[in-house]
Amino acid sequence: MHWVRGLTLYIVIWWIALFIVLPIGIRPVADADASSGWRGAPERPQLGQKIVMTTVLAAVLWGIWCIIVINDWLNLRSGWLAIPDK
Repeated sequence: MHWVRGLTLYIVIWWIALFIVLPIGIRPVADADASSGWRGAPERPQLGQKIVMTTVLAAVLWGIWCIIVINDWLNLRSGWLAIPDK
């Protein structure tokens, strides 16, 4: 795998992992706004911790994908997943 493809894949996996990690541990503000009832943003979003968790999760998933691609366990050019020639 070329390094540009690897980096691009890591960035895509990182963004998807961020959207998976963001809702973890979110608690709404205890007291709603008196006039609208809107609770707004969470009190403690813990973004630094979530970025670290996202980076670790993305690195693990990217590593698994690289192992699969480098070892040819998933190949669309040969094997049972091959795209047939016309």
